[in-house]
Amino acid sequence: MSFKSDIEIAQEAAPKLIQEIAGKLSIEDEYLECYGKYKGKIDYNILSKLKQQENGKLILVTAINPTPAGEGKTTTTVGLGDALSKLGKKTVIALREPSLGPVFGVKGGAAGGGYAQVIPMEDINLHFTGDIHAVTTANNLIAALLDNHIQQGNRLEIDTRRVIWRRCLDMNDRQLRFMVNGLGGKTNGTPREDGFDISVASEIMAVLCLSNDLEDLKEKVAGIILAYNHDGKPITVRDLKGQGAVAALLKDALKPNLVQTLEHTPAFVHGGPFANIAHGCNSVMATKIALKLGDYVVTEAGFGADLGAEKFLDIKCRLSGLRPDAVVIVATARALKLHGGVPKAETGTENIPALEKGIENLLKHVENITGVFGLPAVVAINRFPTDTDAELKYIEDRCRELGVHAILSEVWEKGGEGGLALAEEVVKVIDRNESSFRFCYDVNLPVKDKIEAIATRIYGADGVDYIGNSLKQIEEIEALGYGNLPICIAKTQYSLTDDMKKLGRPKGFRITVRNIKPSIGAGFLVAITGDIMTMPGLPKVPAAELIDVDKTGKISGLF
Repeated sequence: MSFKSDIEIAQEAAPKLIQEIAGKLSIEDEYLECYGKYKGKIDYNILSKLKQQENGKLILVTAINPTPAGEGKTTTTVGLGDALSKLGKKTVIALREPSLGPVFGVKGGAAGGGYAQVIPMEDINLHFTGDIHAVTTANNLIAALLDNHIQQGNRLEIDTRRVIWRRCLDMNDRQLRFMVNGLGGKTNGTPREDGFDISVASEIMAVLCLSNDLEDLKEKVAGIILAYNHDGKPITVRDLKGQGAVAALLKDALKPNLVQTLEHTPAFVHGGPFANIAHGCNSVMATKIALKLGDYVVTEAGFGADLGAEKFLDIKCRLSGLRPDAVVIVATARALKLHGGVPKAETGTENIPALEKGIENLLKHVENITGVFGLPAVVAINRFPTDTDAELKYIEDRCRELGVHAILSEVWEKGGEGGLALAEEVVKVIDRNESSFRFCYDVNLPVKDKIEAIATRIYGADGVDYIGNSLKQIEEIEALGYGNLPICIAKTQYSLTDDMKKLGRPKGFRITVRNIKPSIGAGFLVAITGDIMTMPGLPKVPAAELIDVDKTGKISGLF
């Protein structure tokens, strides 16, 4: 059986004008800024008007640790939103923006798949409304101000060996990870070591996504630590008087983007931090506006629940006051068999013994959501044609042992119609009002204790080892008074460990922390583990090789 590609399905859609989509949410024209026919931005000042409006119910969609076999988290998020709309619920979807790095690399885009997509798919996956370009420019303006200050006499006595602010680019380009710049003589700057991160790993992206309004954004930007002087004092954006200019660059990027699904459910697509090297959630601004406009808001967290969901709950919820009413954990039989040791090429064949081993990955994530965080959960089994009844029944039975229902989802093939059973179960779970949400750790604990809590409680590690300067960095951070911030662990998405090759639910491992980066403006500390890189590289055969555009401007090859 042959299937249409995602981009073919998206290009055959008949989207409604963005004014009509805004009208579904009773958004008045004064708050809608159109970017062509099918995209718009919503003025964040709408929150002031809606402040007395009661919030809708918040549904968080997460997943098992991702595999090459595919899980379909974004597809499930979109399909669930469409299914809730079919049930007559006033629904809004809230997603992250795709980064060009994975679009041209391995992962591809992030607009859903099959008949559960947000559109215009090509625009969303490419430049969209320019938000990530604005983040890139703002990040690099700060870098330019910093190096210019050093060049113009260095009044703040910045130690050029201790500059921690890096430039950024929204592309996977390993060549830029480490470099020396300022070469070519005195007039061309001060030579120093430098490097690039991918734009979605920039603290500017985190600040954009965690800001409550423009003044809050400006204050967060001002607090970003860029370097240290020769006495060890932190140098911030405020010291360089750059926060006003940065806020001016970001004033439009702070406005959430409004688009639609194939079935015309309104969707906010805004903010794009990676979950493996950043906090992995869409913007607070988009989520808060969506909750005021809809009865149900379906949002997602990046990668598996050990990364995206943990950071959504321990960082985004802690800093914003948001609280999910239910969590959906997405899995596929194919991916669970891969976690059980089956090669990708054989995941379409029934293999109950491999499923028995691999399902431990799913069950660990379920235990974390229900046990550690105290939230009600539903498992969504994203169904593939090769799944057998025996495999699906096994997954359902094992989840039932933990008091969680596993529901088949066929949204990729059938759109919202294929997610009705999932939507009905989610509504039942929310109506039971059994949430007793709690954080994984007390934010006032010492930094090492917070890292240990995530590693042992969420990942299942035996403990944490610190290498390089990480212990000295923690000591310095705590001495400066920043020890009471939440932790953002940068870790591989593929495993519960910091080793991407250890699939399933490993036992007897430790997490290795090699660097602690203060993201004071964003409001958290980044603990970098294993060999995780903040500037990814392209694979041997990049997805970019498949992308083309014809003479009419029609794009092909995106996925």
